[in-house]
Amino acid sequence: MNRYPLWKNLLVLSVVLVGLLYALPNIFGQDPVLEVSSARTGIEIDESTVERVTGILEAAQIAYKRVELLEGRVRVRFDSSANQLLAKDAIEPVLSNDYTLALNLAADVPGWLQALGAEPMNLGLDLRGGIHVLIDVDMDAAVEQALDRYNDEIRTLLRQEKVRYVTVRLRDQGVDIVLRDEGDRDRAAELVGEEFRTLDVTTSEGNGEFNVRVSPGTNEIQAIRKFALQQNITTLRNRVNQLGVAEPLIQQQGERRIVVQLPGAQDPGRLKEILGATATLEYRLVDTEHSVQDALEGKVPPGSKLYRDRDGQPILLKKRVIVTGNQITDASSGLDSRSGSPAVFISLDGQGGRRMRDVTTDNVGKPMAVVFIENRTTTTLENGELVKRTERVEEVISVANILEPFGRRFQTTGLDSTTEARNLALLLRAGALAAPIEIVEERTIGPSLGQDNIDQGFLSVVVGMILVIIFMAVYYKVFGLVADIALVTNLVLIVAVLSMLQATLTLPGIAGIVLTVGMAVDANVLIFERIREELRAGSSPQASIHAGWDKALSTIVDANITTLIAAVVLFSFGTGPVKGFAVTLFIGILTSMFTAILGTRSIINLVYGGKRLKSLPI
Repeated sequence: MNRYPLWKNLLVLSVVLVGLLYALPNIFGQDPVLEVSSARTGIEIDESTVERVTGILEAAQIAYKRVELLEGRVRVRFDSSANQLLAKDAIEPVLSNDYTLALNLAADVPGWLQALGAEPMNLGLDLRGGIHVLIDVDMDAAVEQALDRYNDEIRTLLRQEKVRYVTVRLRDQGVDIVLRDEGDRDRAAELVGEEFRTLDVTTSEGNGEFNVRVSPGTNEIQAIRKFALQQNITTLRNRVNQLGVAEPLIQQQGERRIVVQLPGAQDPGRLKEILGATATLEYRLVDTEHSVQDALEGKVPPGSKLYRDRDGQPILLKKRVIVTGNQITDASSGLDSRSGSPAVFISLDGQGGRRMRDVTTDNVGKPMAVVFIENRTTTTLENGELVKRTERVEEVISVANILEPFGRRFQTTGLDSTTEARNLALLLRAGALAAPIEIVEERTIGPSLGQDNIDQGFLSVVVGMILVIIFMAVYYKVFGLVADIALVTNLVLIVAVLSMLQATLTLPGIAGIVLTVGMAVDANVLIFERIREELRAGSSPQASIHAGWDKALSTIVDANITTLIAAVVLFSFGTGPVKGFAVTLFIGILTSMFTAILGTRSIINLVYGGKRLKSLPI
């Protein structure tokens, strides 16, 4: 009685050994690293990149531990953060046009463990340090931008279908179309209704005018806001990826806010600058048919708009946009081969390329302008309170004659510096924001504070385990020691699973581990008390052991299933710290059931199974 077959003992042993193997990487320290990745398509990371990086470091006499060629990036390890920063300053001027540099921390795991796929678990912002940013999305601006697009698209549709209209204008969250007669009104309403099925179209007449009112309904406005939020999340994630930040957390909070957590980020100023930036480009033809002076006096032609360049000089441009930043598929910074000035090399998508080719073919010899668009937030002190205002700045950065037709690939000059060119290229590659954003909260957690959290969390786990181990050993004697072995094994398995899944451990996650420490022995307490009850009832030691596990099993399973359901609910509906707690709680429950039911039973069977016993040390 009370003997496991060989395969079951081997199964338990195999699980424990695998757990030890994959938990092992977490005992190694972390190195400051500099990661070099491609900044644009067409740039490969290979051995030649490694040679360039090592050559720069050796020329600058900067000590480094080793250089690793990983998938898509080069990682340089250093002994200190000081050498890490020196290396960045040395490498950036040489490689910055084609490559992205990122400061990070990486575990110093031996190569043989890495070959087995064993990596340490990720640490959250509160444990690793980094930057936390709360971003508010301007939903009103998102709706206004959508209405601007509808306004332009409706005007283009009517022009293409040769429907004569008096004016098409924005008014009161809608587009008003004024037409000359009833036939044109009905035709316009029919065309717009077929083309924009999600919009409400109504007709009216009065004062000799025939009107069509186009407006988004409640569902359409909700859809616009939802799209703006999701598009901004995607764009921010692309920007963070371009910067090379590892394990970023970017998620929605509420109806209009986005949480960005960047563990290990060591350059918060740069990150904040890129996250909050909204720069994009528009390409427009210069209006050479009308007078700039007349426009300054208020006589702006209907199809044109007055802009100013960076020197403040006025310039009249066509309202119709050739291409926008949304149609840019790739962008890289560099220097113009003829002038040596900073430039951004642009690649367009298929539609944008065709549009650019058609316009430049029809307008060879005419000037084309590049408009730089940016939302700038200013903070002023008014009546003792800080007031933030967001201003849309549009300025012409370049005007040049179209010498020949061009399509999908071309370059833009007129930028102030290589830094501006590099930042603009990054923003264009990541995509444009669907709506303006504002950083409403920023917290920076230093590595030292993160280390303090790790130390305190580790101390709480150790203290909790020691107290539980002492209690179990004193109260249940040998059986208690077996439970203590299972408890330690359970902790190892939790760490191993977190590492295998590359889950992120946070401070609430440590709280979940501490909770499972107590829950891990709870199952054994139920089993051991059942054994004591059977012994008091006069059952033999072997029968008592068998009955203890057999009768307590259903109770243990029921109790843990209810807790598992709670963990799933917390993970499904919780955010941030709550999710971290739910993950470790879920994993801890599963591992504790394994160690408490199978693990301890396996040890007890090996020690007491098949023997004639007069009593049990319990």
